[in-house]
Amino acid sequence: MTVNGWIQILIFCAIIVALVKPIGWYMTRVFNGERTLLSPVLRPVEVGLYALGGIDEKREQSWLTYAVAMLIFHIAGFVLLYAILRLQPFFPFNPQDMAAVPADLSFNTAVSFATNTNWQNYGGESTLSYFTQMAGLTVQNFLSAAVGIAISIAVIRGFARASAQSIGNFWVDLTRCTLYILLPACVVLTLIYVALGVPQTLSGYVDATTLEGGKQTIALGPTASQLAIKMLGTNGGGFFNANSAHPFENPGALSNLIQIVSIFALGAALTNVFGRMVGNERQGWAIFAVMGVLFLVGVAVTYWAEASGTTALNALGLTGGNMEGKEVRFGIALSALFAVITTAASCGAVNAMHDSFTALGGMIPIINMQLGEIIIGSVGAGLYGMLIFVVIAMFIAGLMVGRTPEYVGKKIEAREVKMAMLAILCLPLSILGFTAAASVLPFAVSSISNPGPHGFSEIMYAYTSGTANNGSAFGGLSGNTLWYNITIGLAMLIGRFLVIVPALAIAGSLAAKKTVPASAGTFPTHGPLFVGLLTSVILVVGGLTFFPALALGPIVEHLAMINGTLF
Repeated sequence: MTVNGWIQILIFCAIIVALVKPIGWYMTRVFNGERTLLSPVLRPVEVGLYALGGIDEKREQSWLTYAVAMLIFHIAGFVLLYAILRLQPFFPFNPQDMAAVPADLSFNTAVSFATNTNWQNYGGESTLSYFTQMAGLTVQNFLSAAVGIAISIAVIRGFARASAQSIGNFWVDLTRCTLYILLPACVVLTLIYVALGVPQTLSGYVDATTLEGGKQTIALGPTASQLAIKMLGTNGGGFFNANSAHPFENPGALSNLIQIVSIFALGAALTNVFGRMVGNERQGWAIFAVMGVLFLVGVAVTYWAEASGTTALNALGLTGGNMEGKEVRFGIALSALFAVITTAASCGAVNAMHDSFTALGGMIPIINMQLGEIIIGSVGAGLYGMLIFVVIAMFIAGLMVGRTPEYVGKKIEAREVKMAMLAILCLPLSILGFTAAASVLPFAVSSISNPGPHGFSEIMYAYTSGTANNGSAFGGLSGNTLWYNITIGLAMLIGRFLVIVPALAIAGSLAAKKTVPASAGTFPTHGPLFVGLLTSVILVVGGLTFFPALALGPIVEHLAMINGTLF
């Protein structure tokens, strides 16, 4: 580890902290229906969209109606994207004459982008046309991100409202998020990326002659526009197979900084939105502090592991750390930072190959996802995932002091705890269940490229990434098979909807309750004690659930590495 590396990491952290309040203030005004700087231009468009859709923006929905509307919207998005993938040759903007995507891969990809996972069992530049990338994937990047933020706002309303039967209107929240937040920011980001050298063209691929006289086909396309929402919406699906390790998607240090800041910006700001809506910004900062502690620990471990290298490398005198699978222009510090950010925020974009990380360096991204993507998390999903853990933490605190647990004036009772446990338990059910099956089925095991514990880690990473709606991967697993396309697709659905629906149920239950004034016996939830309790609950739940599986994979691989055995 170097001083320069830590300076770069701390600069990133300072930028995120500085953005939390202004973005949180703006997002709060948007979802409260208040006037913003963009209202004179966008308000007529918003009203027009409501008129076209037959939506009454003043009519709110119960949590169940909100959930049904969300599910119908996802089904429609899946069907549309699946059709585009299967009928790809018949659409325009296909200069390379890409063929139709196979049925099982189309299912996996449609589920992936509709659930904000963006797992890619294909090479973008060799599989998809420009039309599919734009009208299919990029559109879903916007909509899936907007849904996540809308759900988080609905959950926040559950904590903020009292004696209410509604938690907002899904269609209004979806429209406002897309129109006032995602679209304007992505227009600006697209122009910046183009200025930095990211392609944005509908021209065909370019053939070039190398110095050795060989022929090379250079893929181009409307990359910058997809890159903008890919990062801001924590989608992660790259235009190119190498994702943000590709020089066209990530030309240099400045573009890299913009991308990692984009990944965290909205998710971090939602903690401030929570604080503002419940009437106490300190509550939001407490949640942000928990996320920050877990994030910094993850960065420190990953950076240390990659900077330390491996026993085999050090024996050869290569003591500069593990540079395998990393871009020289980013180095170890920014590669480690990017890996932790993208798995903490459920983005899945990569600027280095996680499969080439050391055992412990690759373990932290797995842990980030197994905790439920609550460390900033996917836009929206991180916050409501964290609030589910808050419900569990406050229940435990209530048991310790012998009184009914409360949080921001709402009593946490049996219904909320049951829904929270349902949301938390569905993740290990999917991750460990599918991993166990794939580890013993011959046709599933044949897809791994490494034997022993690293091969097990490749399988576990795939199902962890799918269930956590992350999308990154240990590239050593050949996932484009019928088994993995179907089962990872199912894991994505479980991880998305078996968390969202219980979260909305909690919101509806809390919104209907009266607010209880704080008393001398109320547990304070905006100070260090609460931060420590919540952090401990998250780590204990994660450890008890996943430590045995981690011991079979990255932990035993690390111990073997110390003894000179590599996989």
